[in-house]
Amino acid sequence: QVQLVESGGGLVQAGGSLRLSCVDSGSTFSRYAMGWFRQAPGKEREFVAAISSSGLSIYYADSVKGRFTISRDNAKNTVYLQLNSLKPEDTAVYYCAADSQLEKVAGIIASDGMDYWGKGTLVTVSS
Repeated sequence: QVQLVESGGGLVQAGGSLRLSCVDSGSTFSRYAMGWFRQAPGKEREFVAAISSSGLSIYYADSVKGRFTISRDNAKNTVYLQLNSLKPEDTAVYYCAADSQLEKVAGIIASDGMDYWGKGTLVTVSS
Protein backbone atom coordinates (compact mmCIF):
# COMPACT_ATOMS: atom_id res chain seq x y z
CA GLN A 1 0.00 0.00 0.00
CA VAL A 2 1.29 3.43 -0.96
CA GLN A 3 0.36 6.40 1.21
CA LEU A 4 1.75 9.73 0.10
CA VAL A 5 2.05 12.81 2.29
CA GLU A 6 3.36 16.09 0.88
CA SER A 7 4.98 18.89 2.89
CA GLY A 8 7.05 21.99 2.38
CA GLY A 9 4.53 24.35 0.88
CA GLY A 10 4.10 27.90 2.06
CA LEU A 11 4.14 31.57 1.17
CA VAL A 12 7.19 32.89 -0.67
CA GLN A 13 8.02 36.04 -2.60
CA ALA A 14 8.59 35.97 -6.32
CA GLY A 15 12.13 34.88 -7.07
CA GLY A 16 12.30 32.79 -3.94
CA SER A 17 12.69 29.06 -3.42
CA LEU A 18 10.95 26.18 -1.71
CA ARG A 19 11.58 22.47 -1.42
CA LEU A 20 8.61 20.16 -1.40
CA SER A 21 8.81 16.63 -0.02
CA CYS A 22 6.53 13.67 -0.50
CA VAL A 23 6.95 10.71 1.81
CA ASP A 24 5.51 7.26 1.27
CA SER A 25 4.74 5.43 4.49
CA GLY A 26 4.51 2.09 2.67
CA SER A 27 7.23 -0.35 1.73
CA THR A 28 7.04 -0.40 -2.06
CA PHE A 29 8.13 3.15 -2.88
CA SER A 30 11.13 2.14 -4.96
CA ARG A 31 8.92 0.22 -7.39
CA TYR A 32 7.03 3.29 -8.53
CA ALA A 33 7.65 6.16 -10.86
CA MET A 34 6.80 9.39 -9.08
CA GLY A 35 5.47 12.68 -10.27
CA TRP A 36 4.53 16.14 -9.16
CA PHE A 37 1.41 17.85 -10.43
CA ARG A 38 -0.19 21.15 -9.56
CA GLN A 39 -3.60 22.74 -9.65
CA ALA A 40 -4.05 26.49 -9.61
CA PRO A 41 -7.35 28.08 -8.56
CA GLY A 42 -9.93 27.70 -11.31
CA LYS A 43 -7.64 25.58 -13.47
CA GLU A 44 -7.22 21.91 -14.23
CA ARG A 45 -4.47 19.88 -12.61
CA GLU A 46 -1.33 19.86 -14.71
CA PHE A 47 1.88 17.85 -14.92
CA VAL A 48 5.01 19.40 -13.42
CA ALA A 49 7.74 16.73 -13.24
CA ALA A 50 8.27 12.98 -13.25
CA ILE A 51 11.05 10.65 -12.19
CA SER A 52 11.54 6.96 -12.84
CA SER A 53 11.73 4.39 -10.06
CA SER A 54 15.52 4.34 -10.33
CA GLY A 55 15.81 8.10 -10.63
CA LEU A 56 17.65 7.84 -13.94
CA SER A 57 14.88 9.21 -16.17
CA ILE A 58 13.37 12.62 -15.53
CA TYR A 59 10.79 14.74 -17.34
CA TYR A 60 9.64 18.32 -16.81
CA ALA A 61 6.85 20.51 -18.06
CA ASP A 62 8.18 23.28 -20.28
CA SER A 63 6.85 25.90 -17.86
CA VAL A 64 9.16 24.76 -15.06
CA LYS A 65 12.19 23.49 -16.97
CA GLY A 66 15.36 25.10 -15.66
CA ARG A 67 13.67 26.31 -12.47
CA PHE A 68 12.36 23.15 -10.77
CA THR A 69 14.29 19.96 -9.97
CA ILE A 70 12.77 16.60 -9.10
CA SER A 71 14.77 14.00 -7.19
CA ARG A 72 14.17 10.96 -5.04
CA ASP A 73 15.77 9.07 -2.18
CA ASN A 74 14.53 5.50 -2.20
CA ALA A 75 16.19 4.78 1.14
CA LYS A 76 13.96 7.47 2.68
CA ASN A 77 10.85 6.68 0.60
CA THR A 78 10.83 10.33 -0.42
CA VAL A 79 10.53 12.32 -3.62
CA TYR A 80 11.47 15.99 -3.66
CA LEU A 81 10.67 18.98 -5.81
CA GLN A 82 13.05 21.92 -5.56
CA LEU A 83 11.33 25.09 -6.72
CA ASN A 84 13.63 28.00 -7.63
CA SER A 85 12.98 31.38 -9.25
CA LEU A 86 9.35 31.16 -8.28
CA LYS A 87 6.76 33.23 -10.11
CA PRO A 88 3.24 34.23 -9.04
CA GLU A 89 1.89 31.89 -11.72
CA ASP A 90 3.46 28.97 -9.85
CA THR A 91 0.86 29.47 -7.12
CA ALA A 92 -1.06 26.20 -6.81
CA VAL A 93 -1.68 23.14 -4.72
CA TYR A 94 1.13 20.72 -5.50
CA TYR A 95 0.39 17.01 -5.48
CA CYS A 96 2.69 14.04 -5.68
CA ALA A 97 1.61 10.86 -7.42
CA ALA A 98 2.87 7.32 -7.83
CA ASP A 99 2.34 4.97 -10.72
CA SER A 100 3.92 1.81 -12.00
CA GLN A 101 4.38 3.38 -15.45
CA LEU A 102 6.67 6.38 -15.89
CA GLU A 103 5.12 7.06 -19.28
CA LYS A 104 1.75 7.67 -17.64
CA VAL A 105 3.20 9.97 -14.98
CA ALA A 106 5.06 12.00 -17.60
CA GLY A 107 2.04 12.19 -19.89
CA ILE A 108 3.78 10.32 -22.69
CA ILE A 109 0.90 7.85 -22.94
CA ALA A 110 -2.77 8.34 -22.20
CA SER A 111 -3.81 7.73 -18.65
CA ASP A 112 -7.04 7.48 -16.72
CA GLY A 113 -5.23 8.51 -13.58
CA MET A 114 -2.32 7.69 -11.34
CA ASP A 115 -2.25 4.68 -9.05
CA TYR A 116 -1.86 6.85 -5.95
CA TRP A 117 -2.15 10.53 -5.03
CA GLY A 118 -1.21 12.59 -2.05
CA LYS A 119 -3.51 15.26 -0.63
CA GLY A 120 -1.38 18.18 -1.70
CA THR A 121 0.54 21.10 -0.27
CA LEU A 122 -0.20 24.74 -1.07
CA VAL A 123 2.45 26.97 -2.60
CA THR A 124 1.66 30.68 -2.76
CA VAL A 125 4.02 33.06 -4.56
CA SER A 126 3.49 36.76 -3.93
CA SER A 127 4.53 39.43 -6.40
